Amino acid sequence: MMSQEQNDLITRTGPKAPAGKLMRMYWQPAALVDELQGERPIRPVRLLGENFVLFRDEAGRYGLLDRDCPHRGADLAFGRLEDGGLRCAFHGWLFDVDGKCLETPAEPADSKLCAGIRQRSYPVVEKSGILWAYLGEGTPPAFPEIDCFTAPGSHTFAFKGMMNCNWLQALEVGIDPAHASFLHRFFHDEDPSASYGKQFRAASAGSDLPMTRILREYDRPIINVEKTEYGLRLIALRQIDEERTHVRVTNQLFPHAFVIPMSAEMTITQWHVPIDDENCYWYAIFTSFSTPVDKQKMRDQRLELYALPDYVSRRNKSNDYGFDPHEQATETYTGMGLDINVHDQWAVESMGAIQDRTREHLGQSDKAIIQYRRLLRQEIEKAASGGGTPLLVLDEAHARSIQGPATMDGIGPTAGWEIYWMEVDVKRRRGAPWAAPVPAEIAAQVPHLTAAQ
Repeated sequence: MMSQEQNDLITRTGPKAPAGKLMRMYWQPAALVDELQGERPIRPVRLLGENFVLFRDEAGRYGLLDRDCPHRGADLAFGRLEDGGLRCAFHGWLFDVDGKCLETPAEPADSKLCAGIRQRSYPVVEKSGILWAYLGEGTPPAFPEIDCFTAPGSHTFAFKGMMNCNWLQALEVGIDPAHASFLHRFFHDEDPSASYGKQFRAASAGSDLPMTRILREYDRPIINVEKTEYGLRLIALRQIDEERTHVRVTNQLFPHAFVIPMSAEMTITQWHVPIDDENCYWYAIFTSFSTPVDKQKMRDQRLELYALPDYVSRRNKSNDYGFDPHEQATETYTGMGLDINVHDQWAVESMGAIQDRTREHLGQSDKAIIQYRRLLRQEIEKAASGGGTPLLVLDEAHARSIQGPATMDGIGPTAGWEIYWMEVDVKRRRGAPWAAPVPAEIAAQVPHLTAAQ
C-alpha cells in the first residue's frame, strides 16, 4: 500500500503537478492522422489536463494552439480554415500554425495590435499514423528508433480508444503478465489461422498451441523483470512440461507505453495518454514483420467496438460492458464478450476514476508494477529537481541506440529458453521485408541462429 500523497504524485499530470512536468518532456500522441482527414481538418484536443485545438492548414502544415482565442477567449475549435491559418469565428482574428497573429480584421486599418499578439503554439509531427505534440519547454527530444517508427507505413497501423480512468491504472494492466490467464481466459479455442488482428488468439511461435489454451491451463507464470535503457523488460514463463516452456517477452517503454507481441508476425506499441487525471486514451501502433498490414480489416474490426468521432467504446459502464452471466459460465471468464479491450476497460475503470492505491495489496505477480512505480517516482524527482535527464529523453545521437525492443511469444526449451527467445526475435527481424534493426544487446548474444531455425 502507499499513502495518498504518493498516489497523487504518480497519477496527477496537470501543468503544475510533478508528474505533469515529467510528461511534458516527451512527445505525446495528440490525435490519429485519420482524425484530420476530410473537408474540415480541425479537432479539439484535451491533453494532460489542458485544452488545445489541432488543425491542418491549407498548405498541409499541422498546428496545435491553446484553444481559447487570446482576444476574448472564444473557442478556436469552431474557427474557420482560411487565408493561411485558423480564423476565430467571433471577430475574425487569424493565427498560423506557429501561433502568429496574421490579422485582426475588426480593428482599424492602421492598427498595430496584431503585431503584439501571439497564441501559444506547440510543435506537431506526423509519425506512423499518429500526430505527436510536444508541450514542454526547450527543444523537443528525438524519437527513439524503435520498430513502430522504423517500419514503413505499409507495415504499420494506428488506432486509439478512450478509457474513463486515470492513465496509470490503464498502463499497469499492460505490464501485468499474470492477469491474461484470468481476465482474458476463453473456455474454448478458435482456429489460430483466423486470428488476424486479434490479440491472444493466435498460436504461440514454434507450436500449434493456441495462446488461449496456454493462458488458460498455465496460470501461475514465473515473472522476471529486468531494467533496460528504455524502461523495463518483462519475461513471463509458463512451463508446459520438463522439456517445453512458454516464454512471453514484453516491454515497458518509459514513460507510459508498453510493447507486446500480438502474434508471431506482429507487435503492438501502446501509449496511455492522459486526457486529464480521470480519463485517458490508449494509442496503439501495430507493426508487421512480414506482410503489409491489412489496414482496412484492422480498422473495421476495431470500429465494431469503438464509435467515432471520439473513439468511445460501445461496451461501457452504462451497459455493464455487455455482461452476460450465461457467457461467463460457459464461454469467457468475464462474460463481457471476445474483445480483450473490453476486459481491460472494465478492469481499470472499475477501480474508479483514480485508483485508491492506499487500499491495495500487491503480491509477487505484481513485481513489474512495483518496479515501474519505483522507476516513475525516481524520474519524477529527476525532472522536478533538474538533477539529470529523465529516462528516454533523447538527443539525436542517443536516439539511434534505442532499437527494438525485442518481444516474443513462443514455446521453447525449458533448458535454454534464455537464448531461445532472442533467436526467435532475431530470426523474425532478419527475415523482415524492411530493415528491422536487431537491438545491439540481443545481437551480441545471438551471433548465429540455432534453436529458432
